[in-house]
Amino acid sequence: MCTEIGIYGNIITYSNKAKTTSIKIKFIKLHPYCYNYKGQSMEKSLKNILMIGTGGTIASKTYENGLTPGLTTDELLSYVPDIRKVCNVNCIQVCSIDSTNMSPKYWKMIVRAIEDNYNAYDGFVICHGTDTMAYTAAALSYMIQNSQKPIVITGSQRPISSDITDAKTNLLDSFIYASDEESQNISIVFGGKVIAGTRAKKERAKSFNAFTSINFPSPAIIQDNRVIRYLNQEKIIEKTAFYHEMSESIFLFKLIPGAKPEILRYLFNHYDCIVIESFGVGGLPQELANEFYQVMQEAIENQGKIVVMATQVVNEGSDMTVYEVGKKVKSDFNLIEAYDMTLESTITKLMWLMGRPKMKYSKLKNEFYRTINNDIIFTRNLGEETL
Repeated sequence: MCTEIGIYGNIITYSNKAKTTSIKIKFIKLHPYCYNYKGQSMEKSLKNILMIGTGGTIASKTYENGLTPGLTTDELLSYVPDIRKVCNVNCIQVCSIDSTNMSPKYWKMIVRAIEDNYNAYDGFVICHGTDTMAYTAAALSYMIQNSQKPIVITGSQRPISSDITDAKTNLLDSFIYASDEESQNISIVFGGKVIAGTRAKKERAKSFNAFTSINFPSPAIIQDNRVIRYLNQEKIIEKTAFYHEMSESIFLFKLIPGAKPEILRYLFNHYDCIVIESFGVGGLPQELANEFYQVMQEAIENQGKIVVMATQVVNEGSDMTVYEVGKKVKSDFNLIEAYDMTLESTITKLMWLMGRPKMKYSKLKNEFYRTINNDIIFTRNLGEETL
């Protein structure tokens, strides 16, 4: 496993336990603000990018009751005139909300806007609030699959009109990445990092480096107005698929020490899918186990309910086969396990699956374990098979 030490001019240096290796990289100019290090010839004409506004901190103004989205996409662009040197830009405003209010209703509006304009543009940049950005990026990864064109989501921790803000850099970086010839699929561009849409998590409430890629490396960074790629991902050749239905009958049950088992029956009576966020690598406390077994038999076997086990630990994922408290319950009920997926991807993938025409549990489970936009990689190593 190699770890990047740093970039010095046109030399990238890597290190592992055995040795240090320097790799010389050639940068090729794409346009005044975008470079590629593969040495491939690129078209010099500017790309056509559609900017989609949804509100968020980046577009907020200070009002009597606090920050509220108030700037349009055209007004946002006026703060970063260099974007016009990177690409041709048109703008639409889908909504203007605090991202705390984001919901599947707005995801459907974003997807519809992209689908309606997909053939007319080379890429898309979505301005979004940071609080639910990871959920939206994951949701779009399932609602727009195999996108051969880049769909970039960005925002900021401070409004673009503030004296000190990360908005201008994030916005320019996003258009640089969206205009790059090799960019594709759904990504977040934030704080100089490119993160796969299914792997992002907001880990800092105020700092500019708010987002981290969970259990998967960042495919690229934006540095000095250059796209520097760390992963060579295969070019998508499949036809882009758009989906417009998302189920909302999902509840997240976060275990705490002393949790009462009675809550399980209530949840199964009101929701079709329960995601249980357990401790460590996954398992159920003994106090919950007896009630859980009784409720599970009714819910899964008789009512067709879905249970997914996840972990509260952000990194490295779950593995319910390690301890007795997890292995038995998974085996007895053929539960779905989230493994290395982020919580945001787990929730939105289930929303997407349950929004599709009703399918047998075995097929739904196989579809859940099918990798989409790099969302899950542990299943092969841990014995889960897909048909």
